[in-house]
Amino acid sequence: MRDLFKSKTAIYAISVISIVLWGASYLWSNVLVHHGIAVEYIVCVRSLIAGLTLMCFNLAIGASIKIKKRDLKFFIYLAMCEPVIYFVLETYGIKFTESPTYSALVVSTSPIFSGIAGILFCQEKLSKVNILGIIICLAGLALVVTQGDKSRGEFFILGIILLFLSVIVEVGYAIFTKRLSDWYAPGIIVMYQFLIGGVILAPVAFFRVSCNFDAAVYFSWPVIRSILFLALLCSSVAFTMWAATIKNLGVAKSSVFLAMIPIFTAIIGVITGTECLLVIQWCGIAIAFCGLILTQYAKKSE
Repeated sequence: MRDLFKSKTAIYAISVISIVLWGASYLWSNVLVHHGIAVEYIVCVRSLIAGLTLMCFNLAIGASIKIKKRDLKFFIYLAMCEPVIYFVLETYGIKFTESPTYSALVVSTSPIFSGIAGILFCQEKLSKVNILGIIICLAGLALVVTQGDKSRGEFFILGIILLFLSVIVEVGYAIFTKRLSDWYAPGIIVMYQFLIGGVILAPVAFFRVSCNFDAAVYFSWPVIRSILFLALLCSSVAFTMWAATIKNLGVAKSSVFLAMIPIFTAIIGVITGTECLLVIQWCGIAIAFCGLILTQYAKKSE
């Protein structure tokens, strides 16, 4: 597994897989929101299932799950960033904007903030070509998500604000992940991230559900299916892969892949019949892909 994560091709492959899964996560989260499921419940249950699944996996393969006492606070910081704060803000953002694609667009601005953070806090460097790639990538995805008829929720502006706040929190998550990745395997980092986050959210989730609980809704197949997809695929699998991506590519370069999330959200929407892309939007996808290639360019001397 470690040898796999050392391969550049493999790192790019798992990065794309993570982004595809996260692109689909906006649609699954939207299903839960439309069923009236409490946001805190969604995040808590998703986190606990993901954390317990990874614990079983790590124990099954004989991986050490011990962490140093000095690092406990960083795992708590990590969990507070994601899933606690980020997922709550993101899910409420999806709820208020009433548009998975618009929500994904806001989150895709992460490279701008992550690039600055990577330079300031992680001593990373971006070349002029990398910066140009970020600009081109963002321009391309803007074509994808701003064209066509998009409905806006009553609290659209509030939703956009919450989503921008979630982007800032995501940058903090990337920084803490980068620090812990020097000492722990991706699967261990993500396991504790979700276990701690789920425990922190449990009291709030219990209170929210107890106020307005409908067993017929909460235990319906569409709700259970969406939560399982979010927990097992978008959390357990995607976040483990993403932790490896951050470790190998750094905060700034890895974050550029996040700019592709709304494109995959839109494409998956087309496949499921909830979106319809115009020709100009397909052109935007091509432009964004070209920009993404430039963001990963590095001189041989580097």
